[in-house]
Amino acid sequence: MGQLEKRTMAKVSARLIPFLILCYFVAYLDRVNLAFAALEMNKDLAFSATVYGTGAGIFFLSYFLLETPSNLVLVRVGARRWIARIMFTWGILSGCMALVSSETGFYVVRFLLGAAEAGFFPGIIFYLTLWFPAAYRGRIIGMFMAAIPLSAVVGAPLSSLLLYLDGGFGLRGWQWIFILEAIPAVILSVVVYFYLTEKPADAKWLAADERDWLIARQENERAHREAVENHSVLQALTNPKVLALGVVGISIAYSIYALAYFLPQVVKAFGVTNMQTGLITAIPFAVGTIGMVWYGRRSDRLLERRSHAAIALLLTGLGIAAAAVIDDPYIKMAWLCLAGFGAFAVLPAFWAMPTAFLSGSAAAAGIAFINSIANISGFVGPMIIGRIKDATGSFSGGFLVVAGISVVAAIVMLCVGHEKALEQMPASGGELLPGAIRVE
Repeated sequence: MGQLEKRTMAKVSARLIPFLILCYFVAYLDRVNLAFAALEMNKDLAFSATVYGTGAGIFFLSYFLLETPSNLVLVRVGARRWIARIMFTWGILSGCMALVSSETGFYVVRFLLGAAEAGFFPGIIFYLTLWFPAAYRGRIIGMFMAAIPLSAVVGAPLSSLLLYLDGGFGLRGWQWIFILEAIPAVILSVVVYFYLTEKPADAKWLAADERDWLIARQENERAHREAVENHSVLQALTNPKVLALGVVGISIAYSIYALAYFLPQVVKAFGVTNMQTGLITAIPFAVGTIGMVWYGRRSDRLLERRSHAAIALLLTGLGIAAAAVIDDPYIKMAWLCLAGFGAFAVLPAFWAMPTAFLSGSAAAAGIAFINSIANISGFVGPMIIGRIKDATGSFSGGFLVVAGISVVAAIVMLCVGHEKALEQMPASGGELLPGAIRVE
């Protein structure tokens, strides 16, 4: 790696990654704070596990419907404007959760919140592909998506602490969670509009030689991908590899949302306080944070995605299955930590795969479509777990379903395609570009 490349990528990483991590942290905090609000909200509003699961899941119905259109709009109007719009509207609607007083209101606000947030995650993934060559995407996606488990590591005790504001200004503690945790999204929406740079050509904060190098590198990778496979938007949406990755994504999302929405209730059943629940719940997510960053770097170093993703899926299934049938709190948490590692470590390898064979509008549509398919489980999964809990009085049956789907996804992952490193892809100056990966 030359000094120019090191200098350029260091500047791009320092400029974009910490800020995008913060944005995604806030996004996920607003998504999973429902799990901690439910510790008191369900009792106050007389919500059964089925009602709660349905409300948690209905978010993903509108999210699924609008994900791909949202990403296509982002390509047309620019990431800066569209991501700012997304963050502002979801922040307002997340705060409106404090006004919910009935099942119908719960469902309506959750549905609107999903519509508001649709396109944020795939939009950011597409935006990252504009700035980071293929050899960097595993580690960069891992760093960015570390915001998911990190939001639980920080958000779990924070949300638990906010429950103690109960009675302040006549509001219940769970209402304070929604109000106070919505404010950062609204503030950041303004910052996004003025801070983000649309594309490398607009990056005045890069030196001229750095900007020229990055533009040439990205253009060479794009040209090489399109010489191998050049997809239209429609072809991307019907590509068998895109559909297979969407199926695998269902399992990934299912396991993450099972942990995010129901783990606090599992831990609470150990007989601990709300604050202890938050601290204990954070442990598997902390393990997931470490696993995601390390595993993403390992995937980049070995130039391999498929097997990394499959192994992580198997670890997820094993951890959740064991936790479902073990009652001892300490042993159960140990297995849940393994599940947390697998559920989050899979993400960098998995999300580096679509951009290995898609580019431009096809990449934006493909990434969004994969995420749309994946989030079907966000709609159906919590309802299934909630119904099984109401029918059996336990989360074990629902967790075993999650484990089984993870194993099936690992098998599908191994069938997606074999990766080949494109070490011989020429750059603009004739040097070789190491580490670009494509899926055949």
